[in-house]
Amino acid sequence: MSQYKKIILAFVISIVSFSLSLYLFTQTQSILIGIIVFLVTLWTNEALPLAVVSLLPIVLFPAFGILTTNATTINYANPIIYLFLGGFLIAVAVEKTNLHHYIADKILSLFPTTPRGIIFSLAITSGLLSSILSNTTTTLLLMSIALFLTQNTKLKMRFALAIAYGASVGGILTPIGTPPNLILFGIMSDKGLEPIAFFQWVMMTAPLVFVMLFIVSFLLSVGTDNMKIQRDKHLDPLTKEQKKVFLLLGGLVFFLIFNAKIKPYWDGFGMSEPVILLGVGLLLFLVPFKILDWEEDSKKVPFKIMFLFGAGFSIAKAFGATGLADEIASHLLSFTNLPPIFLLLIVASLITFTTEITSNTALISIMLPVIYAISAQSNIDVTLFMMVATVCASYAFMLPIATAPNAIAMSSGAVKITDMIRYGVILNLVGIFLIVLIAEYFWKSLI
Repeated sequence: MSQYKKIILAFVISIVSFSLSLYLFTQTQSILIGIIVFLVTLWTNEALPLAVVSLLPIVLFPAFGILTTNATTINYANPIIYLFLGGFLIAVAVEKTNLHHYIADKILSLFPTTPRGIIFSLAITSGLLSSILSNTTTTLLLMSIALFLTQNTKLKMRFALAIAYGASVGGILTPIGTPPNLILFGIMSDKGLEPIAFFQWVMMTAPLVFVMLFIVSFLLSVGTDNMKIQRDKHLDPLTKEQKKVFLLLGGLVFFLIFNAKIKPYWDGFGMSEPVILLGVGLLLFLVPFKILDWEEDSKKVPFKIMFLFGAGFSIAKAFGATGLADEIASHLLSFTNLPPIFLLLIVASLITFTTEITSNTALISIMLPVIYAISAQSNIDVTLFMMVATVCASYAFMLPIATAPNAIAMSSGAVKITDMIRYGVILNLVGIFLIVLIAEYFWKSLI
């Protein structure tokens, strides 16, 4: 389909959505729905570059009276965006020094050189790396390694999915691992909710991550017992530059852990996490590290993703400003009479399967304000439900459009959409069950 036809399709779908919305919502709210559908369609069919679509709210929201220019553009300077900028700079340094190859090889060497062992090692490596780097970056970095481990097409498919699924699973281990996590923190800050400390978040999500990594690896390794593979186990020692980056990563982990509040024993350092991440990222340009060069390496920073965050925060702001979040919440209030665990199950299922057909970043930007609005009119635990929704937005495994790692796996040429659906539907259902179970019996006691 040509670019022209894709844009026309987005216009048509948005106009239809606007017209249908008029039966339930005000004209302004319906216009917002039409604009959001327009943006999501363009993100989905890639008629325009991601960055261009992500900047459209700055034009469209003031033009249609949704938000003023100032109220829209301020969302593109959300502190969470600078937290992610720091993470991107660290990721660029890791890639530039090839430290990711060392880390990956080190973890791979801990497992047997069998298809099952490689699948487990790739999923775990991807999961752990995506907890400190973006899941998109992790998938891109590891995919080239995995595809050269074998010439067997069936194993290539499983290796590619192990990396993609591992990145999605591990991305929720820390607040910086995946975009929906950062959007959650941005909205919590905007609504005046008490933030979840970095270390507390890790403690809460670790059980889910490691159980899911085992399930993903086991499922992908079924039927590989008779397949053979050989791998070079040679490990080169760390270079001087790699040691510098590794030292900074260690210092970053130290500050993030001890900056976290552990009531009533420790109040933390009191430093802002965006300041810590961005500070470490900027140190990479300074002596004695001097790993990055702005003229050369700034081109590798995916600023389009930062624009995407800005669009997501703008959409969330518009939901509140137009009253659309409250209006949708009023239609969903009838479900709040259900037992909390059933309500959690509804939210988890809705988010997981809706994410399969749209951007998880856009979806979570829309749904979190709705969940917040519902909480204002009922007695549900808003932080618990928002966290469940956020994690479910990353735990969608069926279709390429659902998450960036899924799309990268498909673009590698090693994975067919039927393969992804076959494994993904099982992992979707398992993920929903585990998230609801852990939220009800573990997270609730910690939030």
